[in-house]
Amino acid sequence: MTNDKGNPVKKLGDSLMKKLLEYGEIELEDVTIDVEELEIGILPTLRRVLPKVKPTELAKVEFTPPKMEFVGKVIEVKLGAVAGDGGTRDRSHVIGGETVPAFYTFKDPMPHPPVMAMDVFDMKISLPRAVKSHFKDVMEDPPEWAKRCVEKYGAEMINLHLISTDPSIKNTSPQDAAKLVEEVLQAAKVPLCVGGSGDPVKDVEVFEKVAEAGEGERLLINSVNLDMDLERATKPIKEHGHVAIAFTQMDLGKARELNRRLYDYLPKDQIIMDTNCAGIGYGLEYGFTIAERARLAALMGDQELQHPIVSGASNAWAAREAWLEMDPSWGPRELRGPLWETMTALSMLLAGADYLMMLHPTSMDAAKEIVGYLLGSGTGKKIPDWTSAKLGG
Repeated sequence: MTNDKGNPVKKLGDSLMKKLLEYGEIELEDVTIDVEELEIGILPTLRRVLPKVKPTELAKVEFTPPKMEFVGKVIEVKLGAVAGDGGTRDRSHVIGGETVPAFYTFKDPMPHPPVMAMDVFDMKISLPRAVKSHFKDVMEDPPEWAKRCVEKYGAEMINLHLISTDPSIKNTSPQDAAKLVEEVLQAAKVPLCVGGSGDPVKDVEVFEKVAEAGEGERLLINSVNLDMDLERATKPIKEHGHVAIAFTQMDLGKARELNRRLYDYLPKDQIIMDTNCAGIGYGLEYGFTIAERARLAALMGDQELQHPIVSGASNAWAAREAWLEMDPSWGPRELRGPLWETMTALSMLLAGADYLMMLHPTSMDAAKEIVGYLLGSGTGKKIPDWTSAKLGG
């Protein structure tokens, strides 16, 4: 068969196609086809004859908010103390108070925006190049490091990690750790979170001195856990009016247990939870799920989980994909790393996080912008350009 218009086979094919399009089906009666091989091609012809219609507008769908009723409320917790409260901070923050899931502003307004805090360490440590480039000259001067985070990058709080107190690192004394806390309080006037080394025995000793040194400042102590002597660990926190982070490893049952035990020693408005999270590809889905389940349970009336949630978005830098030099298709690590942390932060914010620990200035700035956009208080101008940026070559 050729493409000649006079070809009888082609005429038959065109006629059959016309009838097929007109009636939707073809039924042949008293037809005998005597051929060795028969091939009927329909789709190419169909594509030629069907009209090409391009949409001119998006489908209009009315948004109907889901019907939901929550009976619980997250406890409000105050961080930091200004002069009127007996402290010396230039601001304080209240977190918690939610009665609906995160950013369900179509139902109820979010009572308090999440707090964005930046990490500072009490000794020089190994950091990804993308982070170190911002702090290289102050990494051996924690007060200046904290000051830069606030004055240059807009941190709302500082997370001071006293990792040198670890007996296996420098075994810095509780007294020296407390002295450093005083220096950081002088250098940066925002509320302060103070974390230990993770050693359950040494941390209790450190917290006793730190709580005393921070009298009146309503510090956030990071953290207490089930491996500690909770009575001793919480005594200075309560006596000096600070707030404790209750840390558990992605286990909702353990989170309930820890909070329940803490009620014997601390008022509920001096407790916030850290259910732990990891970066993209390293367990983020588990951290997100636990935080989300905790928040939904709290809103549905579980009183043992009605506490604000803190998330360490800076854990994202533990993923080698965030900082390692990789194939060009992965994009430049100077951009990839901050994106890794930003997406981790955004995921935890959507799960209900009230307080974020962050490391890279760009990540924190992006998270702030997104939160402002979602709450209607941001410009919203940077986001489309930022999210559509081309990565790699």
